[in-house]
Amino acid sequence: MKKSLIYVDLENVKNSIEILEAAAQIHQGEDYESYAAIINNSAADGDLNQFDYLINIQDQELKDYDQVAVTDVLEQLQNSYEFDSIIIPATHFGRMLAPRLAMRLHVGLVADVTKIKNDGENLELVRPAFSGRIMAGIVTNEKKPVMLTVRQNVFSYKAESDQKAEVIDYQPQNYQSGEIELLNSQENEISYDIRESEILVSGGGGTLKDFDQIKLLADKLNAEVSASRKIIDNGKAARNIQVGQSGKTVSPDLYIALGISGAIEHVAGLKNIENIISVNVNKNAPICSLSDIVVEGDALEFVKKLSNKIDKNKDQKN
Repeated sequence: MKKSLIYVDLENVKNSIEILEAAAQIHQGEDYESYAAIINNSAADGDLNQFDYLINIQDQELKDYDQVAVTDVLEQLQNSYEFDSIIIPATHFGRMLAPRLAMRLHVGLVADVTKIKNDGENLELVRPAFSGRIMAGIVTNEKKPVMLTVRQNVFSYKAESDQKAEVIDYQPQNYQSGEIELLNSQENEISYDIRESEILVSGGGGTLKDFDQIKLLADKLNAEVSASRKIIDNGKAARNIQVGQSGKTVSPDLYIALGISGAIEHVAGLKNIENIISVNVNKNAPICSLSDIVVEGDALEFVKKLSNKIDKNKDQKN
C-alpha cells in the first residue's frame, strides 16, 4: 500500500484539499492512502474528511509560520510513516518549506507543478520554466519520496461521499525552533484572492495607459480586477493579481479580457472558465478563439461605454 502525505497550509486549506487529485494521479493504478498533516487546527473540519488519515499535530509552541520547526516535524513524520510521495501547496510558506524538507530527506523537488503525466511506467511532473515561457516535463526516478509543490487552483478533486477520515493525534519530538517571532501583521492592500473570484475583469497591454479605469467596470459588476504579466511588469498592479503561468490559475464563472492578446503564458492560467468575453482591437488575437463573445475595439473605450450603460439601466429602474 502506497502512502501520500499532503501538508495542509492554513493559508489556503481548500487548495490543500484539492491537491488530493495530484496524489491520485501520482499513484494512478496503485492502492494508496492519503494523509493530511495539519498543525494546531481543528481536525474535525468536514472537508478534511476527504483524506484517509488526518495527522493532527497539536503543540502550541509550534508555530505554523516557522519553516525550520515545521521541517523538523515533517521529517519526523517521514521517518515514522515512510511516505511514497509528499505534496506541498505552492503558497508563500510552502515555497519556503518544501526546499528545506527536500534537502533534509536527500531527495529531489519539482516546484510549481501544474500537470502530472503517469503512463504506468514513467511519472512526469510538468511545471512552467523560463518565467513561464515554456512548460518543462521532469521525469522522476524510483527514489522515494517523490516531492513536489503544486500550483494553487490547478487541480480539482471530486470527493467520495460519506468518507470519514481517521484522526491520528501526533506529538512531535525535539524539533528545532527557527526563533521566528511575529511582531505585527498588516492587511494586504488587495483584500481578495483572484482564484476565488466568480467574475474577473482582467486588463492587458491594451489597458496599459489607464489600467486603473477597469476597476470602474469591476465595481459595477461586483467583480474583482486581475491583470496580465505586461501590466505587472510595468508596475501598474500588484503581482498577486497576475493571471498566467508565472501568476495564478483562475476559474471564474465570467472572465472579461480587456486588451489581452492571449499568449500561451496567459491562457495557461485560465481553467474551467464558464464564459469569456474578450475586447481587443485585433479580432484575430489568440484570446478571441477561446471567447464566447468577442468585441472588436478599444478596451478602455469599452469600459467607459459599458459602465455608462449600466448606470443608465440602474437609473431607469429607479
